[in-house]
Amino acid sequence: MTVRAGVVVTGTEVLSGRVTDQNGPWVAQRLLDLGVDVAHITVCGDRPDDLTAQLQFLADQRVDLIVTTGGLGPTADDLTVAAVAAFCGRELHLDPDLEEHIAAIISRWRGRMSAVPDPEPLRAGIRKQALVPEGAQSIPPTGTAPGVAIAATGTLPAILVLPGPPGELQAMWPAALDTAAVADVLARRSVFGQATIRAYGLSEADLAATLRSAEQQTAGFETLEITTCLQLGELEMVTRYPASSADAYDRLATTVAEHHGAQIFSTDGSTIDELIADRLTGRKIATAESCTGGKIAARLTDRAGSSAYVVGAVVAYANELKTGLLDVPSDVIAEHGAVSEQVAARMAEGAVSRLGADTAVSTTGIAGPGGGTDLKPVGTVCFAVAIAGQPTVTRTRRFPGDRKTVRALSATAAMHLLLEVLDAPRPL
Repeated sequence: MTVRAGVVVTGTEVLSGRVTDQNGPWVAQRLLDLGVDVAHITVCGDRPDDLTAQLQFLADQRVDLIVTTGGLGPTADDLTVAAVAAFCGRELHLDPDLEEHIAAIISRWRGRMSAVPDPEPLRAGIRKQALVPEGAQSIPPTGTAPGVAIAATGTLPAILVLPGPPGELQAMWPAALDTAAVADVLARRSVFGQATIRAYGLSEADLAATLRSAEQQTAGFETLEITTCLQLGELEMVTRYPASSADAYDRLATTVAEHHGAQIFSTDGSTIDELIADRLTGRKIATAESCTGGKIAARLTDRAGSSAYVVGAVVAYANELKTGLLDVPSDVIAEHGAVSEQVAARMAEGAVSRLGADTAVSTTGIAGPGGGTDLKPVGTVCFAVAIAGQPTVTRTRRFPGDRKTVRALSATAAMHLLLEVLDAPRPL
C-alpha cells in the first residue's frame, strides 16, 4: 500500500522569491527516504484563505499526510496554526506548560539582548504560540515556535505543522516523526528500495534508449519508478522499487552498466565530491584557479574534515599573478596564451611546489561574455592535474552557456578530471 503526502510551504517572502524555499525539497526527500510518496509541494503566502485552499486541495487528492512549514511565529502574519485548526474544525486552547516552556526560551534570549522589549506584547506573542488545536499533539520547539501534529479523522488526512526556519524544522523532525499522528501514517507505508546511479558525459537521449531496450528485456521493469536529472554535465538516475522488485532493479543496473560503464562514476549514490574526498585520504591537495575563481576550492572545503587534505588555493586571474605566485614562465604565457594547456600545467605544478601539496588541479579559461576568439571561443577552458612524481595531465573543453554556467560546468569538469587521475594506475 502506497502512502502519499503533500507539503505546503507558507510565507509571502517565499512566494515572492525574496527567500528561496529550502523546506519543501528537504521535507520531500526525508519523506521519500521513509517510503512515503510525495504527491505535491505547494507554496502560498501568509493569507489564511490561501492556506485553507492548499489544505483542501491536498485533502481532495487523498493524501495521507500534509506537512506545512512556516507561519508559527508571534507576529500577526503567523496564522498557520489557526488556519489549520479552522480547517479541521477544532478549537484552539492555551497549553500552559507549553506557554511556560516558550517563556523560558524567550527569557534566556532576552538575557543576551541589550534592549528589553515591552513585556505585554511579548507575553501576547508567547500566548499565541502556545495555542494548540483541540486533540492535537504539540511538538517542543527547537527555536521559539512549537510544532503541531493532528491525527487523521474522517476524510481529512493527518497534518503536521512545522516552523519555517530550516534549522528549527530539521532539528524538530525526529520528534515530529515520533508523534502518534505521523507514526500512524508511517505504519501503513510499503517497503521501498531506492538506488542512485550517477554518470558524467552521458546524454539523457542515450540513457533513454538504453532504458527502452531494458524495458523489453527486464521482467518486472514496470514496477520500477525511474527518474533522471541532468545537471552540470552529470546525469543522475534514481530508481524506487518495491522490495519484491529488487531483482528487477539489479538486472536494470547491470544493463545500464553494460551500455554506459565508461561514463558511470557512482552506483551507490555517492557524489563526485564525496568520491574525491575519499581518494584524497593521505594526500595534500591545492588548487590554482583562474576562470573558476575559487569554485573548486570551495567544493573541496565544503566537507567537514577537509583540512586534513586541503592545504590551500590560489586564484590567479592576472597573468602577473600566474607568474609571481605560481611560477608560470611569462614566455610560456606569451607563446601559448593564458588559456592553454601549457599554462594550466604550469599553474598546477606551481601550486604543488609553492603550496607544499602533492596534488593540484588548475583551470584557466574564457568564461565570457567577452574575450573569445575564433581559435579560443567563449567557453574554452583548459585543465590540469599535477601529482608529484607523475606526468601532469591536461585537457581542454568547450562549454555552452553564459558566464555562470561555464564557470559551474568547469568546476564540475575539474572534479571529474581529478577523480580520473587519482583513480588511474600509478606509473612504475
